[in-house]
Amino acid sequence: MIDPGFKSFLRRISLSIATVLTVFALSVGRQACAQAVESGDAPHYLVWGGAGASGYTLQYGDRKNLGITGWVDADTVHRFGVEAEGRWLEYHQIANVHVETYLGGGRYHFDVGRFQPYAKGLVGVGEFTFPYNYATGGYLVIAPGAGLDYRLSRRWSVRAVDFEYQYWPQFTYGAMTSVGITTGLRYRIF
Repeated sequence: MIDPGFKSFLRRISLSIATVLTVFALSVGRQACAQAVESGDAPHYLVWGGAGASGYTLQYGDRKNLGITGWVDADTVHRFGVEAEGRWLEYHQIANVHVETYLGGGRYHFDVGRFQPYAKGLVGVGEFTFPYNYATGGYLVIAPGAGLDYRLSRRWSVRAVDFEYQYWPQFTYGAMTSVGITTGLRYRIF
């Protein structure tokens, strides 16, 4: 049985991470001005929001789940930034096993024409629902990953592929891993 105090602790941490990243994303916005910004004074950050479809293989019973993912990227023009993402693997369930993850962390990117390869290192909380809703558990999740975005226009880009390896070190039955890919669209907010 999962300790309710530990589950509550993980939820508070994930909410704290999400709050800090949301405040950061909102605070980097600038006031609208009637005049054009000079190129030397142009903002040195970009905030993107996106959504996509995900497919993951869970080590627990070698299950393959599908779901949706939402993310926010706050990037600087100096190649470093942060990413926050939520993933809900609710489709193609076997015995009602499903997973939700809420992660945040650092991101490194660079531009090659319209392509933007990136690498990321995320950490957060994962909610795991065991077969037939027997129990649920909240666990620490560590997730390195990499991907490729393709810019369609100034405001829109395609997340061509996002690969992520998730490590659940404190899972109930021993450490668990999951791997998956995501593809979707991004929109530049700022």
